[in-house]
Amino acid sequence: MKLVSDPAIAKKIQKMNQRVRWEDPLIKRRNIDQTKLVLEDGQANDTEFSFLVVGDSGSGRHGGQNPQRRVAELALPHLDDCRFMLHTGDVIYLVGSSEYYQQNFIQPYKEYLVGGEHPKKIAYDNMTFRVPILPVPGNHDYYDLPIVFNLLSITTLPIRRLLRSRLDMDVGLHGSKTGDAYAKAFLDYLNAFKFPGDLDRHLDTHYTVKTDTGLCLAYQPGQFTRLPNRYYTFRYGGIDFFALDSNTFNNPPPLPETPEGDAERIILEQRRQNFEQEKQQILDKSSQLNPDNPNEAEYLDDLYVKLSQIEELIVDIDKQLAPQQTADTDIEQLEWLKQRLIASWHNSQVRGRVVYFHHPPYVTEATKWEQGQTLAIRTRLREVFNAVAEAVGDLPQDRAVVDLVLNGHAHCLEYLQTYNTGHADSAMNWIVCGGSGFSLRRQRTEGADLVERDKLIARSHLFVGRNGHGSAKRRPYSCLRIDVTGENHPRFIVRPLVAEWYQQEWHNYQIEPFVI
Repeated sequence: MKLVSDPAIAKKIQKMNQRVRWEDPLIKRRNIDQTKLVLEDGQANDTEFSFLVVGDSGSGRHGGQNPQRRVAELALPHLDDCRFMLHTGDVIYLVGSSEYYQQNFIQPYKEYLVGGEHPKKIAYDNMTFRVPILPVPGNHDYYDLPIVFNLLSITTLPIRRLLRSRLDMDVGLHGSKTGDAYAKAFLDYLNAFKFPGDLDRHLDTHYTVKTDTGLCLAYQPGQFTRLPNRYYTFRYGGIDFFALDSNTFNNPPPLPETPEGDAERIILEQRRQNFEQEKQQILDKSSQLNPDNPNEAEYLDDLYVKLSQIEELIVDIDKQLAPQQTADTDIEQLEWLKQRLIASWHNSQVRGRVVYFHHPPYVTEATKWEQGQTLAIRTRLREVFNAVAEAVGDLPQDRAVVDLVLNGHAHCLEYLQTYNTGHADSAMNWIVCGGSGFSLRRQRTEGADLVERDKLIARSHLFVGRNGHGSAKRRPYSCLRIDVTGENHPRFIVRPLVAEWYQQEWHNYQIEPFVI
């Protein structure tokens, strides 16, 4: 029984392009760059500034608690000092449904929204941010429900088991509709303009900023807070930020049609069958627990963690078993990133580069490193970074082509550095910020070192995730404040903020800042 359905990459690209009317003749005639925005807050030229980072936040209550709200409250005292918040994806669990935006996003982040004093009056597709929230889509923001759920076939054994379970699944009656809810919540949904002249007036009003790549969208906090596309770039304080949609370049390569490939296929199919059996056992076990009992509620949360881990592993196996698709990699987006990074290095006004997206290429959370999607993301980004390094030559001097990479997906907070990988992603700084509300994960038993072909290529210097057992179990949910300083070369002072659920109580604290 599948709990989620992940649409094909070609479908994701096609649907998102339709929603923003990608390269529509009206847009092209105006020479509009649909991948760029300018943050019009009057302070974008300040070289010293701060911003917040959250990720994988989009849960409701777990074990009777609301971790996402606690993290949102952690960040509130920093709002006056921080210019914007980056979100590394998975805004809404479990399947990105519009049904859950009110509970799982609007109410937890009500202080960030215009009209937030009355959050129930805010529609998910009509949000305006007082403080900019700049997300990228996560895998759950694209998920849909399998057809058996949509048909409400409750006569089948798997569905009966699910309905008997006491897990708070945040599923609802429909999924994201291939990211439609995310698009209506955050993107400039140009396809909504149906009457003659409406699109012209909208473009004339909001795409007014002249840049070296054409006119672009003016993001105005408190007034008009839409993003131009699912991937985009903006410049702030001399730092170029690149927001990517990693859901469209995360497909693993197909298994080869060889005896070795056939053997690997058999292993994956058996592993998938074992995971399905384990899911059924979890659902049966959960039906015997009482969510009104605090101890059993926490055990239910543990089961939910395990179930969500298994479901992600099944999705990854399905991607590896799937036949080769004609459009299984978003070449257009990767080429865009390459060209924009090259242009960034040739622009003397730019002093640093930050890239953020959902799936981490480097991570030591228990389930992610061995996944096919992780390898796919790492391989494709290496190709881009290698091409950029070759094109810009000696311009970086002793610096990496990107100063900082921010990700989510792994439900933890982690800081890693790469060593000599043999590619242009060597000596880079990577932060996973994916522990802002949804079921936290543990670090893998192999520890902090990442090895590729028997070579040490990366090391984790900080891991904040689920730890301990029984009454000593700790659940540290987290977000980041990052202060940007420095002149020609930026310094990023990273301040982790933590709200920990431990022994039926919340404990807030800050981890010692570190400098990148």
